[in-house]
This record gives sequence, structure tokens and C-alpha cells, in this order.
Amino acid sequence: MQGTADFGARAGLPQRGLFQVSPQRRTPPERTKASTQDSRAHNRSLVLARLYNEGEMSRSELARASKLTAPTISALVAELEQDGLLVEIGPRQEGRVGKPAKLVRIDEDGTNVLVLDLSHSDRFTGAVVNLRGDILDRAEVELGASLGVEAYELVLTLVQKLFTLAHRRVLGIGIGSPGIIDDTGVIRHAAHLGWSDLPLAQRLTERFGVAAHLGNDVNLAALAVLHERAKGVQNLMVVTIDHGVGAGLVVGGKLVEGEQFAAGEIGHVTVEEDGDACVCGRRGCLDMLISAAHLRGRLARTDEAQRPAVLAKAGRALGVVLAPIVSVLNLNDVVLTGPADLIEGTLLEAVIETAQARTLPAVSASLRIRSLAGDTDLTLIGSACMVLSAELGVL
Repeated sequence: MQGTADFGARAGLPQRGLFQVSPQRRTPPERTKASTQDSRAHNRSLVLARLYNEGEMSRSELARASKLTAPTISALVAELEQDGLLVEIGPRQEGRVGKPAKLVRIDEDGTNVLVLDLSHSDRFTGAVVNLRGDILDRAEVELGASLGVEAYELVLTLVQKLFTLAHRRVLGIGIGSPGIIDDTGVIRHAAHLGWSDLPLAQRLTERFGVAAHLGNDVNLAALAVLHERAKGVQNLMVVTIDHGVGAGLVVGGKLVEGEQFAAGEIGHVTVEEDGDACVCGRRGCLDMLISAAHLRGRLARTDEAQRPAVLAKAGRALGVVLAPIVSVLNLNDVVLTGPADLIEGTLLEAVIETAQARTLPAVSASLRIRSLAGDTDLTLIGSACMVLSAELGVL
């Protein structure tokens, strides 16, 4: 098996230790004068967003809503129809006098998006979706013990499988991966896959000829909740215990990723000073108490009568960590994801009780902590949301 160093050498990547990724901060974009191409892209997104979020419209309605000229709208609609993004349908049946205007709408099935979830410990999963995020077909590849370049080549295999399943033009590829991922689509650190400084988005774009977009798997799960599972909510947090512990945070309808792209890394917050040793080198990390693998192992070693106490302890630990985050941001919505048999019941009840007990009534009175345990498509749906936002500007 080829390790990370060998992968970096083959891929032309900087040779750094797995836990020695150099600090990287966001740099604000340079201010440049808007070009004609920028204006065209803005106008396309304006039209698509109106139709995507508000439904079918006539060209004149689009012109009024967007404040663009009628000739501009006509040209944009024709272009978007040619791209397979819009379709003209019959006139609205309203009994109006005169010739009724023809309506246009998003052609939901005219274009496909390929989405991948690389977060599972034993496999990579993927799907072909339409422009509404409806899953049309699925594929997966077994991960086994693959690391480094072997794991990377499995990603290529899965993308190729998805292309064979897509029956329409592919708009883009969306990938959710564990690890710290910067805003250029580089996986700076993904320990269990043996990846360090891997420019995955760029490599897939170059390999397959369509735009690839990459995000942290839990952040994308948060996008899925924002757009598909809790519509109307603008501030929320998603916490997963499925493959390690992580959180995705949305504030004001936008993902919060942090200066070093590590927002939500709550798994290594210390909750027990004398707790079990963790892979990070410290003791008593939250991950050791509540991640599915560690929690299942602890339950297996515990008498059946004492298992509720183990789950309650895990829930209290998570509640302790969540309380200050909820208080600082005044969040109303927290969603837990992962195995339903672990989350629902005793653990969830302990999280709610602890978080409420450790926050002011003004905060806790509106706090909703709920489970989406077992909803295994969240990262795939969030990956589709990421592509739709980046390529069409509709979300």
C-alpha cells in the first residue's frame, strides 16, 4: 500500500507530515472592475434564482422581477434553454383577454449533478441527482484499507461510474469529504484517508472536464438541512457522531468555516481531564465519549442494565460542549446525525437536558435539539446544493 508521502510525490504536492499542515488563512478577494462576463454571469444567476425559488414565470414577469430589459431577458432565456437549464411550457390558464404569455421554468431533469460522500469508514458513496437534488441513481466503491493514492484512485473510479449513470449533461461534481478543506478545494488534512494537501477539486476538474467543488462532509450536511430539511431556518448547527465527531455551522444562511477552515472541529474538545487517550495525543476528548465507534465499543463492554448510563454520560458531555456555542450565537436549531440506535432516546434526552440547564432561559426557551439520525443522504444533498450555488447561483 502506498502511503501519504508517496502520494504527495506522485501528485507533485508539498512533502509535509500528516499533522504538520502549514497554517493557512483566508485572503480577501482583490477588488476588480466588473467585466461584461461578470455582468452576464450575474444576470444568468438572477434569472435562474427567480425561477428556481419562485416557480414558472413569463419573460415579461422575469423582466419586471429582475429589473433587466426585455431584450436581455429574451437573450438569457434562449441561452439557458440551449444549456438545458430552462424549458418553455404552455401559457398560464387565467382567462386573460388577449394572447397569453408563454411561461418558462427550470428544467429540473435537463441537467445532472454528480455527488460523492467520502465520509464513510468502509466505502465511498455517490449519486446522480437532478437540479432539485432528487436522487436518480446511486453507486459506491468499497474502501477497504485503501489510503493515499489508492483511496484517490477509488474516487476516480466512483466518478467514472457516476458518469456512466448520468443521462443528461453534467453540470458539475460535488464532493463531501472528512477533514480540513480550504476554499480552493484542497484537502489540507484528512487523517483516515491518508491525504494531506491534496488539490482534489482541481484534479477532478482537469480529469473529467467539468467543474468539481469540494466541501467538508459535515458542513455540506448542514447545507442540506438548511435548504431541504429545515427550510426557513437561517441559523443552525448540525452535529454528527457517525465517523468521528464534527459540527457544521450556519449563521445568517451562510456556512461558517473559520479562518483556518476548521470551524466545527469539536471532537477534540477536552471533556474529561482523566479520560481515555485520544489519537490527537491528549486525553478525554469528546470524540472518545460520543463517536459511534467508541460509544459502541463502550456499550459492548458494559452490562445491559448499565448501558443507559453510558448513553446518558455521552449525551451530557455533548450538551456541555454545545451550551456555550448555543449561548454565544443564540442558536435555536441543533440537529444530531448518526446511528439512530445510539442517538435517539437516552443520549438525545441527556443532550437536551444538559444544554438547557447550562444556558439562560432566554436562550434555552427557544432551543430545539432534534435528531435526523439515519438520514444518510445529507452529505450527498449538501454536495448538490454546493454545486447549484457555485455554478448557477440559485441557493
